[in-house]
Amino acid sequence: MTARVLIVDDHPLTREALASLLTANGFEVVGQASSGAEAIALAGSLAPGVVVLDLTMPDMTGLEALPRVHEVAPNAEIVVLTASEDDANLLAAIRAGAAGYLLKSEPPERIVGFLRGVSDGDVALSGAVARRLIEQVREGGPRGGAVPESIAAVLSARELEVLLLLDQHLGTDEIAQRLIISEHTVRSHVKNLLSKLGVSSRREALEKLSAARG
Repeated sequence: MTARVLIVDDHPLTREALASLLTANGFEVVGQASSGAEAIALAGSLAPGVVVLDLTMPDMTGLEALPRVHEVAPNAEIVVLTASEDDANLLAAIRAGAAGYLLKSEPPERIVGFLRGVSDGDVALSGAVARRLIEQVREGGPRGGAVPESIAAVLSARELEVLLLLDQHLGTDEIAQRLIISEHTVRSHVKNLLSKLGVSSRREALEKLSAARG
């Protein structure tokens, strides 16, 4: 199925270049927005599958717009596309429910590949961004325990978040509320992380995490 994309950026040339790139690679660009308010309105009326969102806009920041876009288009995967490598923006976007955080310095073909992955349910993070996020998750894990390399290396950033919330004994609904994603998406992440860890239940996953921590 062709992914329906809404592009949000206050620079017309950036929007047009990205629209041309995505259209040429099989995406359906259903709309373009130049501000946060316009993004919220279009997301609600167009029901895109993927929203590509810049952080710097004149009326509200992308971080301010992100949860409101989620409210009006709960099934959309939101990917931040920005020049900002600031860790605070990165963590705030992921906590607000972004499915990806990509840098505008990425080659066009990698942006296309990342967005294809997101439309299939994956998480998209630029390489340098992914490394920093994983370090933040490792250092900030619950119970004061880091996530061992053996586990962090095989899971995506979002799967790590879900695993750490499971480690706090949160249920599917609570994880969904914490990450601002659907319960269906939480269950999908849990299924994926169980498969990657080679276990068959949440309890076994937490036992493996505990054993790896020593």
